[in-house]
Amino acid sequence: MDRVLLIEDDDIIGEMICMYLKEEDFVVLRCHNGQEGLAALHHFQPDLILLDLILPDFEGTELCNSLRGLTPVPIIIISSNSKVSEKIEAFTVGADDYLCKPFSMHEMKARIQVLLRRFKRELPAEQQQSPPPEPAPSPQRVSVPATELQINLEKRTLHVRGASIEMTFSEFELIRLLVEHPERVYRREDLINALRGFDSYINERAIDVHITNLRRKIEVNPKEPKYIKTVWGVGYKFVI
Repeated sequence: MDRVLLIEDDDIIGEMICMYLKEEDFVVLRCHNGQEGLAALHHFQPDLILLDLILPDFEGTELCNSLRGLTPVPIIIISSNSKVSEKIEAFTVGADDYLCKPFSMHEMKARIQVLLRRFKRELPAEQQQSPPPEPAPSPQRVSVPATELQINLEKRTLHVRGASIEMTFSEFELIRLLVEHPERVYRREDLINALRGFDSYINERAIDVHITNLRRKIEVNPKEPKYIKTVWGVGYKFVI
């Protein structure tokens, strides 16, 4: 069963979410503040995190950023703030989805399943308990010699010019898609669907933020990108 870490100080909402997810066969651990959540991350080892933005001891986006630095699992923000600026900030610090209160429990479950499916798709060895891959090249690795860029799909790692690069779950999915299909022009709508599916929230502005962050991480000069090119009026493409 999938394990969900819920960090929510509101007792009514927290209990509702716990009861619903347990009835849907999830294993749920609820924490009432950020410190509890950080401590639980290590011993509970969740498959997904539900994080309230308003906590008694942490600014939600600060905690999201800290959690993203410790784990690659999907993070869904739950918040009563529906401002676009707040959503963009959450995506920027590592969130993978954003649910505005009040929300449907069925919708929450659908979004959880979308993110878990996409995340687990990249972890076949762990799911199937198969032996570690041999060091020889395999389909789990994608290399682009011209950019000195190497992606390991199994370990979800990216190396650029020999240096290990930290990425959010969404950033990894985006760069993987672009690198696997060089020269293909992706509309923003295509990238939204590829990252989120139809059940999760993301908009064109969030895609632009992810692209900007990726350029900072892989380009020598992000202001004059050589690899992730903008196709004006359409979207983006990866150039070898």
